[in-house]
Amino acid sequence: MRKYIIYILLFICTITYGSSKMSVIPVVKGVERIGGNFDMSLLKGVTISADSYETDLLYDYLLSSPLKLSKSSSNNGVLTLRRVDKVNGCDSPEGYSLRVTKRGIDIEAISGAGLFYGVQTLLQMSYGNKKIPCVEITDLPRFEYRGLMLDVSRHFFGKDFLKKQIDAMAYYKLNRLHLHLTDAAGWRLEIKRYPLLTSFAAWRDRPLWKDWWNNGRLYKNEGDTGAYGGYYTQEDIKELVAYAQKHFITIIPEIEMPAHSEEVLTAYPELSCTHVPYKQSDFCVGNEKTFEFLENVLTEVMALFPSEYIHVGGDEAGKLSWGDCELCRKRMSDEKLKDNNELQSYLIHRVERFLNSKGRKLLGWDEILDGGLAPNATVMSWRGVEGGLKAIEAGHKAIMTPGEFCYIDSYQDAPDTQPEAIGGYLPLEKIYSYNPIPENISEEKTDLIYGVQANLWSEYIPTEKDVERMVYPRLLALAEVAWSDPSHKDFIDFRKRAIKAVDFLKSKGYFPFDLKNEIGNRVEAKKRIKHLGLGKKVIYLPKGKYYNGYTAGGDSALVDGIRGGWSYTDHRWQGFIDTNGLDVVIDLGKEKKIKYIGAEFMQICGPELFLPANVHISVSNDGKEYRVIKDIANEVVKDDKVTFKNFSWRGKMKARFVRYQAERGKFGGFIFTDEILIK
Repeated sequence: MRKYIIYILLFICTITYGSSKMSVIPVVKGVERIGGNFDMSLLKGVTISADSYETDLLYDYLLSSPLKLSKSSSNNGVLTLRRVDKVNGCDSPEGYSLRVTKRGIDIEAISGAGLFYGVQTLLQMSYGNKKIPCVEITDLPRFEYRGLMLDVSRHFFGKDFLKKQIDAMAYYKLNRLHLHLTDAAGWRLEIKRYPLLTSFAAWRDRPLWKDWWNNGRLYKNEGDTGAYGGYYTQEDIKELVAYAQKHFITIIPEIEMPAHSEEVLTAYPELSCTHVPYKQSDFCVGNEKTFEFLENVLTEVMALFPSEYIHVGGDEAGKLSWGDCELCRKRMSDEKLKDNNELQSYLIHRVERFLNSKGRKLLGWDEILDGGLAPNATVMSWRGVEGGLKAIEAGHKAIMTPGEFCYIDSYQDAPDTQPEAIGGYLPLEKIYSYNPIPENISEEKTDLIYGVQANLWSEYIPTEKDVERMVYPRLLALAEVAWSDPSHKDFIDFRKRAIKAVDFLKSKGYFPFDLKNEIGNRVEAKKRIKHLGLGKKVIYLPKGKYYNGYTAGGDSALVDGIRGGWSYTDHRWQGFIDTNGLDVVIDLGKEKKIKYIGAEFMQICGPELFLPANVHISVSNDGKEYRVIKDIANEVVKDDKVTFKNFSWRGKMKARFVRYQAERGKFGGFIFTDEILIK
């Protein structure tokens, strides 16, 4: 009987040979081991059967790949790529089947993209291996859109660097590169009709964005002493687009409007409401010259980028000048627009009609929903998932890119071990845990979730090495989220594969984060803590209530035993922004002996989180008369660090009620705490 059990187990192991053992990222849908191995040294040639354009692309890629293949017509030791009408178990044009036998390797797909992705799986299987297992693989992506956004405005990165990232994106089956080309910090695309955009608006007086932002935000002319910046010529873009196409990647350009346009409105101030340089960030929507400018720019953009979508930004418009602008008020009156949101919507609708007339589609951040969504627009949902859900319910496509899971400009490990970042904490595991399909969406609407994207904003990322450290390996987690079925995901297994991928990327000249030496979350956040206040009643006094956007679970959050991690966005830190800050009373139920009362606060100055300026700790036995047992004054100082500081009392006493007050300081902003400990 034992013999038969062993045979059965061996059989199961044979037919379920896991893709994880091949260190393939993203994990593939299905693998069947068919016995034996193929000696990669025998693979000398490749033959391709597809349309002429795809064949040329694939030959060009393979002949220069690590496989070092040549064109061949032999039957043995050959990689055969074949475009077919149907692949069993695969209904996506980007899916493929890959069969490895002792004689050779066959890849079939219904498109050139599918064949290309089959090649990427083969490349990963064979990296560092003289032999690979004989297997049959069927694989396809979960989402059509699998993207990375790079902000090249805040800090400029050249075309060769972008090509290098395209190589890595293709290797991990990502297919959209979104370039944030314009913002206050610099315009990065040659527009021949408006030369000041690159001779002036592409250059600033300080190289580091933070220094520039905090010291006047001045621009310079190209060639001036100390001018920092750069831009892509139209020839650069043509070269980049062609390179991306060879890797089956689409480049999507973003031209910001109506906001984030200080650089444009300083170069061409007549497009602002005041016509004064250095005064505004929003285009004047009442001015016809604005639309003449935007349409002329977009015409040149569309001539360079063949992408289906043109991204128009649409986020974070201040709209402050529109109410005082005669032209904007007239536009609102003529078009019967009730408020500034509808005025922005007018601009988005009008730009969409122009793009649609040229055979293109409009893509924008979720603020394009404000005032009414343009009829054919697709929404990129970054402020949580609500914008995406709203778009989907209205019948529009959505790309999910919520900051909590997809903003890879956040710290990925203990902040004091990392270069300065914008704040937050987004480790590999959290990205990997993301499911772009929300639980509360109806099944018939899921097809409107077009895909998912990681975003790298570069305010605090000035060098190419910094970019790669922030992108890799976190982008690989996003790649698996975007490609693989959730039922095939396993973080423990993925982390092992990601560590190997880090070594691979290093061998290819990339500078990824050293994952194997990851520290992880704060020690305090790793286990629940017990104390006298645990689960007790918390009374928030009227002027000390928490902010609705950072509730951390509500009225019980400060006595739930759950400590916060490195980020105030982890739903464990409670935020306070009222003038009086935090003011709570904890009722212990009865008089108890107390030796310690304390709370820890977080400071990150970039997003305006500050330590409290004053803390008052009081006690009472009747809940009416309180005795102050400690006053703590704290000088709040702005810095570039992520700081945690404890404000506490120690001693011996008896009390039933504990009152804890923490007041904001001269810089205002938020104060955040995670737990009030009573021992």
